[in-house]
Amino acid sequence: MSKISKFFKGGGSAASKGRGGPSPQEALARLRETEEMLSKKQEYLETRIERELAVARQHGTKNKRAALQALKRKKRYEKQLNQIDGTLSTIEFQREALENSHTNTEVLKNMGYAAQAMKKVHQNMDLNKIDDLMQDITEQQDVAQEISDAISNRAGFGDEFDEDELMAELEELEQEELNKRMRDVRLPSVPSTSLPSRPGKLPACHFTFLMIKPSSTRKRAEDEDEMKKLAAWAS
Repeated sequence: MSKISKFFKGGGSAASKGRGGPSPQEALARLRETEEMLSKKQEYLETRIERELAVARQHGTKNKRAALQALKRKKRYEKQLNQIDGTLSTIEFQREALENSHTNTEVLKNMGYAAQAMKKVHQNMDLNKIDDLMQDITEQQDVAQEISDAISNRAGFGDEFDEDELMAELEELEQEELNKRMRDVRLPSVPSTSLPSRPGKLPACHFTFLMIKPSSTRKRAEDEDEMKKLAAWAS
């Protein structure tokens, strides 16, 4: 049995043995310690390889036996170094797998806690009561909307009056206002200059001016007298 196998099988703490196996945290700590130990062993082997190369160069052909022995030791060190490289790769893979497993375990554990908490919260909830509560909320929302609509609508003050009667009264007021304006209109009076002594046809401009019908009843009598005089003079 190798030292590494003994390490994993029998190197656990008493507390870990009592629980039936190490915890993920303990196993990860042991793997990191092993990686650190192997890394130091790598540094040691690399130093020994460099030293044996120096010895082989030093003896060279002058002392072939010593040079060859140094090269043999270098080969053994290189073999051990390759073995450690493979071991470190295996340990790194195992550590990453254990870390992922530990993470997944913690995630599942927390999800289980959350599920239990939800179950505990929902334990005292009755679906029928929830349905009744939601129905009450909906009804109260409808009542609030009706109240809001009633407040926002225009008040119907004055709707009892007939709109046709109001329009007729408005037209009557407009007609009275128009008649008042017509009465206030003053037409120019008949020219006070004397007419020509020679009978003849009046100029068109004067005759046209005099034939305008006054709109005011107040001037009607005076205009009729003037027209009679003009007719007598023209004949």
